[in-house]
Amino acid sequence: MTGVKLAPSILAADFARLADEIAAVEEAGAHWIHVDVMDGHFVPNITVGPVVVEAVRRVTALPLDVHLMVEKPDRHIDRFVGAGADRVTVHQETCPHLHRTLDHISRLGASPGVAINPSTPVHSLVEVIPYLDLLLVMTVNPGFGGQAFIPTSTAKVLRARDLLRERGGASVELQVDGGVDVGTTPSLVEAGASVLVAGSAIFRHPEGAREGLRALREAVAATPPGAPLNR
Repeated sequence: MTGVKLAPSILAADFARLADEIAAVEEAGAHWIHVDVMDGHFVPNITVGPVVVEAVRRVTALPLDVHLMVEKPDRHIDRFVGAGADRVTVHQETCPHLHRTLDHISRLGASPGVAINPSTPVHSLVEVIPYLDLLLVMTVNPGFGGQAFIPTSTAKVLRARDLLRERGGASVELQVDGGVDVGTTPSLVEAGASVLVAGSAIFRHPEGAREGLRALREAVAATPPGAPLNR
């Protein structure tokens, strides 16, 4: 097994059984729990708020990885960290003062991350790499689970890893979210992804979340990390 982390996204979980779903993936070896927060403005969907993060915090000791897909993230960061978020990721596209936002997350005691949409170039983050604990490459347009992986995203993940290495960010987690399943996992691991977010592939697996996570773990374990791709 490589050092790649698996972060099940509860967006795809059965919320009527959320505690059981989280327990299942925790027992199956999940590393983080990923929480997608959407506001109906930055993305065309509305999901959960700090109350749900508080509830999840009560049922798991795993790190809570909160992804704020919201138009004005600075208004909400304090509440999500207060609710139990260990990591808070904001979008480059929504933060006019990105250094300030990342510094605020750090001062609250959480790990700061930045996400970029499929059409946003990796190089747009060059000035904030020293402030990052995590860089999230979206491999679908955010807003809904279960979307198909954008094929050109694999090369973008590779560019992100190269940029991090060139700019002193080799320790920054490189996270991928969108269309992650047993078919896309090998190329993403080869490209240098260190954290894989998966929702449907885990929670909507026909044999249940445990089996979904097991299948992803096997796909990761069978792939050499960081192998060069054809450019």
